[in-house]
Amino acid sequence: MITGTLMLLLLAACSRKEAAVTPEATPRPVTTELTNGIGNGVNLQPSYYNGGNVNFAWALMKQQTKIKTVRIEIEPTVSITLAKSWIQQAKNNGFAVIATYHKASVLGSDNTSELTAAANWWKNNYAALSQAGSFTVNLMNEWGSHNISSNAYAAAYNAAIALVRQVYSGAIIIDIPGWGQETRTAAEAVKGTNGTKINDVNIILSTHIYPGAWNQGRNRTLINADLDEMATSGRPCMVGEFGTGSGSSNWSGLTNYAKSKGWTVLGWAWNGDGGSLNMVTPSWATNPTATSFSTNSYFNTIYSLL
Repeated sequence: MITGTLMLLLLAACSRKEAAVTPEATPRPVTTELTNGIGNGVNLQPSYYNGGNVNFAWALMKQQTKIKTVRIEIEPTVSITLAKSWIQQAKNNGFAVIATYHKASVLGSDNTSELTAAANWWKNNYAALSQAGSFTVNLMNEWGSHNISSNAYAAAYNAAIALVRQVYSGAIIIDIPGWGQETRTAAEAVKGTNGTKINDVNIILSTHIYPGAWNQGRNRTLINADLDEMATSGRPCMVGEFGTGSGSSNWSGLTNYAKSKGWTVLGWAWNGDGGSLNMVTPSWATNPTATSFSTNSYFNTIYSLL
């Protein structure tokens, strides 16, 4: 069960800062081949409820035909057998899967040892997890702060990706820094603008969009031009999370703009949010093993954008 501290961290993950300048580079077309292979969908965060033994309400989810993909966030404290069962359930019910290493206590960290730990977790556990079926690796949820430099971000990911590549050859999703909102830093890291570049080309950059979305590198609330700048990386891009909350960013407009660019978008969250951002009722925090679930008004808000 999630602790009070972890619950606060989870809630904080859905609240970002926020703010106007034009990108330095003219946006150029970016291939969306990889993201087009991953359909739109929803996030799941089961780790913190009833020891991870939760009812996913797959039958209800399958009725929502715009949901093609589930992004499952996995705390490293969860047993691999349990995490494997989550992936297996999703695959058995016809969903594509993104599996994400998620450590709630270090969201937004610039500590390279935490990213290395995530990479080693994949190195040690990918073979077992993949027995459940194929899935896409999201190396770590929201590593890197608003302040991290493109060189530090690139160097850390080069080392981490090299570890994961020892066991996995598919596309690797990497969350851009600043809780998924520093689009400039990510683009510069991929291009090597400031000296160090991310060497692996089989990556997908993932942004997280909420009303509080803040691009510190541009000193403004996240806007469409920032997504254009992210695309100048030349790598496929996606929206790994989007949802409501407090702030002035046009989160729904940004999500629609990302979709217009051919990017995959994943709503936060079908179930497992530490607060009110759950698309079904009851939430796992209330009743993780309920036998009957229903969609709610928050579902209507998120589902309309898939």
